Amino acid sequence: MIADDPPSTYASPPCFMHEAGDDGPAEAAGGAVPLRSDVKRWRKAERERLIAERLAVPNAVRSGHGSRIAAALEAAIGGVSGVTISAYWPFRGEPDLRPFMERMTSLGARCALPVVVEKAAPLVFRAWRSGDRLERGIWNIPVPAEGADVLPDIVIAPVVGFDPSCYRLGYGGGFFDRTLAALPRKPRVFGVGYENAAIRTIHPQPHDIPMDTVITEDAVYSAAEASS
Repeated sequence: MIADDPPSTYASPPCFMHEAGDDGPAEAAGGAVPLRSDVKRWRKAERERLIAERLAVPNAVRSGHGSRIAAALEAAIGGVSGVTISAYWPFRGEPDLRPFMERMTSLGARCALPVVVEKAAPLVFRAWRSGDRLERGIWNIPVPAEGADVLPDIVIAPVVGFDPSCYRLGYGGGFFDRTLAALPRKPRVFGVGYENAAIRTIHPQPHDIPMDTVITEDAVYSAAEASS
């Protein structure tokens, strides 16, 4: 159930990166050293392309992919009794993990959703389970209207794009970069998305944080394996 009153907080699609500044060199890629302003423009165009491709996939196909992603995610996580898992509310064709969250709850996990409480500040993670009251946040994405703030052991975020080193192209808000940097301990970080979101590189910047694992409907990618 979603409250009708305007929320006092708002949510943003989870994102592990914020856009680069307007000047200065980006990290070298393939021998080239693009300007950060070039990386910013490239990411914007790539983001738009990948989202358009994702939305063009029929709902039934995306739903099937989501079920396969959820099964692979459950296998990768392992036992969840007593574990706090932050996921997300699906947006613009992202894999729908709401059934996964219900299953995790039934297995003894505590689930949470990310909430933005202030622009340019870390997210908070608010406990949520199916049936809890929701209110609409930014872009009309539902967020928990109540519930305790929690510290997640596992963070799951959707990707717009990702590269072989498990760097994530997100929506450009930078909230998860700030959040992960501010957390007192590092959670296990999983990205989820469709196989056609795989790209050669996101042109990672010094502030970009790779995920531990990316899971698609067809494969499981590991940052540790990519760096070995």
